[in-house]
Amino acid sequence: FVAGFQIAVFAFVGIELVGTTAAEAKDPEKNLPKAINSIPIRVLLFYVGALIILMSVTPWTQFQAGHSPFIAMFSLAGLGAAATIVNLVVLTSAMSSANSGIYSTSRMVYGLAQEGDAPTVFSRLSRRKVPQNALFLSCVLLLSGVILMYAGKDIGKAFDMVTTVSAVCFVFVWSIILASYLKFRSRRPHLHDTSKYKMPGGIPMVWVVFAFFAFVIWALTTQPDTLVALLVTPIWFIVLGAAWIVLRKRPAHLARYAEFQKDLAGEKVVAEEKAVADEKALADAKAQRES
Repeated sequence: FVAGFQIAVFAFVGIELVGTTAAEAKDPEKNLPKAINSIPIRVLLFYVGALIILMSVTPWTQFQAGHSPFIAMFSLAGLGAAATIVNLVVLTSAMSSANSGIYSTSRMVYGLAQEGDAPTVFSRLSRRKVPQNALFLSCVLLLSGVILMYAGKDIGKAFDMVTTVSAVCFVFVWSIILASYLKFRSRRPHLHDTSKYKMPGGIPMVWVVFAFFAFVIWALTTQPDTLVALLVTPIWFIVLGAAWIVLRKRPAHLARYAEFQKDLAGEKVVAEEKAVADEKALADAKAQRES
């Protein structure tokens, strides 16, 4: 049961893309909340619903590794083309996932290049306003995964390695998003107050999610294959840390950081002035009531 959290977390990789699309979405204040609210419904329908149907037909103790329970269920229903249909669905889902990954990765690399945190060659756009160089890099890295899958003798172990590393990396990404939310709440509370779509549960829910992430990391230590991947993942963070040390010393990066600090100080002044004005308004209202 505990080992199942590894593939469960991997299944949710990409859920944060709904925020990435905000810059290109039409009417994001209306469409993004609608998209986010539909995620639990889709999870219940396609994941939980499918499992309920499967286990209503065949007990979970009779499932065998290497045999698709969906094919077995369709075969029991007399559908001879079950294998073809299931394979088609799997391929379609895989292509959809790859498409969203390519989209998000190319846009993120493009954004990093614009900010000076990636080579400027990736900030170039095609005639159709597509970050073609960043897109090419994303495709190359995606295809390198195919080589990794077939480099070893056991594709299953390679798959476990890739999915575990991906899960750990995205737990880190999600943790950064949550940490950014906490910092946002502390530094810009006035913007949160005016937000039309707030995070359910607020700050307490952030710590609940952090606790769940800690449980997931522990779960990855319970199986040999996932433990190896967990121990290998820090190498990637070391590479990122070394790159950050180099990039942060560039003049363009230092200038941008100084500008950010200036804007942040300006927002702090505005927030303080607003707080003083609110206190004065409350005091005036109280004095008026007393008089």
